[in-house]
Formats: sequence, C-alpha cells, structure tokens
Amino acid sequence: MKHPVLLLLIFVLFSCEKTLPPEPVLPLPSERQLAWHELEFYAFVHFNMNTFTNMEWGFGNENPKLFNPTELDCRQWARVCKDAGMKGIILTAKHHDGFCLWPSEYTEHSVKNSDWKNGKGDVVRELSDACREYGLKFGVYLSPWDRNHSDYGNPEYLDYFRNQLRELLTNYGDVFEVWFDGANGGSGWYGGANEERRIDRETYYDWENTYKIVRELQPEACLFSDAGPDIRWVGNEEGWAMETNWAPIRRDEFYPGSPNYVELRTGHEDGTHWVPAEVDVSIRPGWYYHASEDHQVKTLPHLLDIYYNSIGRNASLLINFPVDTRGLIHEKDVEQVMKLANAIKNDFANNLALNKRVSATNIRGNSRSFKAGNAVDGNPDTYWTTDDGVIQSSLEIDFREPVEMNRFLVQEDIRLGQRVKQFKLEALVGNNWQTIARETTIGRKRILRFPNISASKLRLSIEDAKASPVISTIEVYKAPKVLAEPIINRNKNGMVSIKAFDSGLHIYYTTDGENPSENSLLYNEAFEWKKKGIIKALAVDAATGSFSPVSVAEFDVVKEKWKVVGELASAKGIENIFDGDESSAWSIEANAPVDVVIDLGESLAITGFNYLPDQGRWNPGIIFNYEFFVSEDGKNWGAPVSSGEFSNIKNSPIWQKKHLDTVQGRFIRLRALSSALEEGRIGIAEFGINTN
Repeated sequence: MKHPVLLLLIFVLFSCEKTLPPEPVLPLPSERQLAWHELEFYAFVHFNMNTFTNMEWGFGNENPKLFNPTELDCRQWARVCKDAGMKGIILTAKHHDGFCLWPSEYTEHSVKNSDWKNGKGDVVRELSDACREYGLKFGVYLSPWDRNHSDYGNPEYLDYFRNQLRELLTNYGDVFEVWFDGANGGSGWYGGANEERRIDRETYYDWENTYKIVRELQPEACLFSDAGPDIRWVGNEEGWAMETNWAPIRRDEFYPGSPNYVELRTGHEDGTHWVPAEVDVSIRPGWYYHASEDHQVKTLPHLLDIYYNSIGRNASLLINFPVDTRGLIHEKDVEQVMKLANAIKNDFANNLALNKRVSATNIRGNSRSFKAGNAVDGNPDTYWTTDDGVIQSSLEIDFREPVEMNRFLVQEDIRLGQRVKQFKLEALVGNNWQTIARETTIGRKRILRFPNISASKLRLSIEDAKASPVISTIEVYKAPKVLAEPIINRNKNGMVSIKAFDSGLHIYYTTDGENPSENSLLYNEAFEWKKKGIIKALAVDAATGSFSPVSVAEFDVVKEKWKVVGELASAKGIENIFDGDESSAWSIEANAPVDVVIDLGESLAITGFNYLPDQGRWNPGIIFNYEFFVSEDGKNWGAPVSSGEFSNIKNSPIWQKKHLDTVQGRFIRLRALSSALEEGRIGIAEFGINTN
C-alpha cells in the first residue's frame, strides 16, 4: 500500500459524515405516485360514439353501426404523442353513452356490433399495442356513468361496471393510470327508460371496493378522480393550476363530483393525503371532434400558457386530442402540438446554472451530503437542505459575469414531502439586487417566466416553510421569444391596438398594404386610424433578428356612428355585434325571423357584408338562412338585395362574406330566417359591411 496515511484520512473523513437527512414532512407520495410525477406530460384521446354523432355527451341510444372510422391508425396517435415529448396516452374506453371501444362480453353496445372491421375490431387492443411499440405508457378512462345500461342507478349496475373494469385491467397489459370521471347521473336512454336518474355520488359506487380491483390487477396504476385516491382533478378544464398548489389535500372531504371542487385548484397546506393535481385540457374547445372547431385549435401562445400554468405550477399536463371520424389525430392538432413541443425544447435547451458556483446561508450540519451545489449538479437525487428549524434561508448562484435569462425552474425533493410555503427570487443586475418574483409553493416543479434580464447572480430565498427546505434542483434558462403573428384589433371608435404574445419584442406595422419591415412604423401604443384599408404587422426580436409571420387585418368604414335601432335597440349585449372583439357576441332564443337593423349614421355605397357567428362553445347563435336589405330612410326597404344561406356554417362557423351589386343606403337590415342549430338560437359575434 503506497499511501496508507491518505487512505486512512479519507476513511476518517467519510466515517465522520454522520449528518442525518431531515425528517419527512407528511403526507408523502407513494412509489407509484413518484413514478407518475416523472411523466409530467401525456395525452388524452377522446374517440368514441360521440365522434360520429357530433356530440359531447351521447344519450346511450346510438346505433353501434354508426361507429365506423375509415382510416383508424393508433400507431399515428402514438407517433404524434412520442414526437411531441409525451410519455403516455389515456383512452376513453367508455364514455357516458356506454359505448365500449373493446368487444366487452357484458354489453352489446360496443365495437363488436359496429361495421368497423365487421365487428372484429378492438381499439383498446390497437392502442395498447401501439403504446408498447413507441415506448409510451397506456392508461384507460372508464366512465362510471352509463346512459345506455338499464340497471344504472341500481345495485346490479356495480357488478357490470366492475366486470368491465376487470376486462380493461387484465387483457391489455400494464396500465399506468385509471381515470374515473366525476360526471355521474342525469337524463339518459337507460335501455329504453328515457328518464333522469340520480345517484348518491359519495356512496353509490362503493369506491373503496372498486379501487381494490385496480390495486389487485394493476398495483402500479394511479387512480384518478376528483378525490384521488392517487391523483386529483385540478378543478377546471381550462388548462391551469393556481400559483399556490399543494399536492396534499384533505382527501376525506372529497368524492367524485364533490361540490367543493374549487379547493382542488390549490390543494391544502394541511392536507392529510398526497393527491397531486392533473391538469386536463383539450387542444380544441370540445373534447370530441367537431369539424366546426377545425379553426379553433389552440394557438402556440395559448398552449405555452397552459404548459407553464400546469407543469410549471406543480401539476402534470394531460392534453386531449379529439381524434376525428377518420380515426386520426387531425393535421391541425398535430401542427399545433408540434409547435408546442419545439418551443418547450428550445425554452429548456441550455441550463445556465448547471454546476455553477453556489453558496447558501445554511447547510445542514455543514455536511457535504447536503451542500448548496447539489441544487445545480443535474442530479435529482441530491439536494440542499438546512439545519432543523432553519427555515428562512437562501441559496445564491454566481455566474461570474452578466448572463441573460428569463426562466427559473426549482424543485423540492418531494420524497421528503412538500415544504415551501413562500419564496423570493432576486437577481443582481449591475450592482443592485432586484426582486424578480415572490411566490408561494414549489413542490415537484415550479417554473417562473419573466422578461429578459442580464444578471451576474441569482438568489433564491426561502421565506416560509413547514420545515427545513429541501431543494433538489435549480435551473436557469434564456428561452427564445415566441414570435407568433401579432394580433391587430380596431374597436368601434377607430382605435387600433396591436399585441405580440411575448414581452420585449418590437412590433412594426404598415397602413398602406405593404409588408412591414424594421424600417416600417414602430408600434408603441394604440393609435387612431379611421380609414379604409389594410394594416399589416410583424414582431421582431431585436437581439436575434428573428421575426414573426406577418399578420393582416382589412378594415372598411369605421363603426363609431353605428347604432342598432328598432325592436332590438335595447337588447342586452347587442352592442357586441360591432365592437371589434370576436370573442364577444349577442344571441337570442326567438322564433325566426329575427331582424337586426343598423343605422350606419351616413349614406354609403354598399358592396357587401360580412358576418361572424357566435364563437361560444355552448349553445351558440348561428344564422343559416338570411335576407339582407338596404334602405335610405329605415322605412322603405323594398326587396332584399341578398338572400340565401351561409353554407356549411354549422361545421365551419368562420367569417361569411357576401358580395353585392353596389347599393346606396344609410340603414341595413339582416334578417335571420333560420338557425343552423337545432336549439334555434340566433347570434352575431361581429358584423361589418364593404363599401366603395
């Protein structure tokens, strides 16, 4: 032995390392929950009978033969999800209408009685196989509510429900999540009864014994419902968790369909069980495919907001794809989710804090095992923590020179519980410390977005916690600007506003129809522009020279003189029809015909009109057949100058543009002769005219 003294010294040093880790703060995640936390981002697929009936909730009386996809390809679903960085897929194997995507032996309301593959198909089998091929986890959604089954509401239904659960959990390989919806009970076909049935949501399903089936057949699967027991609903379907988000909740206070679901958005600081939040949101307004929503796939800015407000707020993200009638994820959905995947990849491409010099105000027992550098070593299994009772503490990262940044990611080691109640982030900009953010919870992961700063140091200060903080990861990034098309809007009074999604971008615009460049007008604030013509705009990142696609807005006469006259003059919301905001609308339930009469305030040479139907998701107002009149005095109208239908407007509720031979007039009348929807609702989001 060449260096016995050195070896003895090393042995002594390591044998003296006796500092114990901090005591866990209860409750703690189970092993199955820890594995689920690692997934973070995965897909929902809503594809079922509703896809072919153009419904969101079917009644259960549908003919199984209606289910007949022409190009079903579960491998395409898996490929899209894999390429988008998702880790799994959860399939709606049975929704509320009771139609089963597998040939269940317990019902005739399934694919076995469809024309698809002559009744020999099994969507659950095809997707589970595709998930294994692409290395994805596979999960199942099984609706507890069944509007098809005659015994729903009676004790006998539980045997049926549990038998189907056993089929799904024994015949399709490993399942990582079992999803139980909170929607339970209401009107339905129920085997021909055609009635409303209500159940006691807290007791009817005997959830304790139902959950035992999952534990027995798929012990690694996490159970989702409003109340968990493993994963909870986040309390909305809009794609966000609250800034304060505790993984624990007081679980015994909840059950599927609980009226106190709003509390699920934040969890409970004094929660008794570890039940983290899952953010479920559809990439379109609806959960099922509707051709009318092809123009409403969420934009990249919207999807990025969802990502940062879910995964970035201590939750997981479950994005839904409404697979279309072909049996494919629609190309527009694919385009948008790939934009999101690329943006996430670029946002987190270069961790500026990795292995940087770090110091802390307190290190547990001054031990190497809990040193400050553990937070930036890239190893999630190491962490920085403080002595017992030391809560207010800080960790400082020294970049040695100014570094540009706009993202801050921090994680607690949740194996020891969720601890932090309040923290602050500061940056040394020049010679001054600036507060970047003061926030509450951290948990599994917290990501902060802020405008670009150039800082030589960052300081994370824990201001309050349940016990000594345990910080496993800190990462810092400079994400590129999101260069989406700027939004151009002109209100009724002729004020034009232009908005870019990201901060710190320059917006250039033109009013002469020419494409904008960095030599064009620089937008600083809303401006008055009452002319006819075209405004174009683009956003530019001055730091990189990158620019967005050009957005184009065409405007005709300004509408400041316009007013609705006649019977609808005082109707609630009627002013929305020409306020310049496509998201606001006026609608009415009335027997057609319905006349909307507008005084333009001056006589104009009218060459056409434009109509945008109500863009609302639920029971919107959409005109189908119409007549359009022009008058000089608002009394003598004569024959309509245009009439007919807004073709395919139900499936494609976008701007409808009608051209006319030039007609002079001050008053116009749009007569709605019929609605495009069975509900009969008439509505307008925006209305405009074209003039010479």
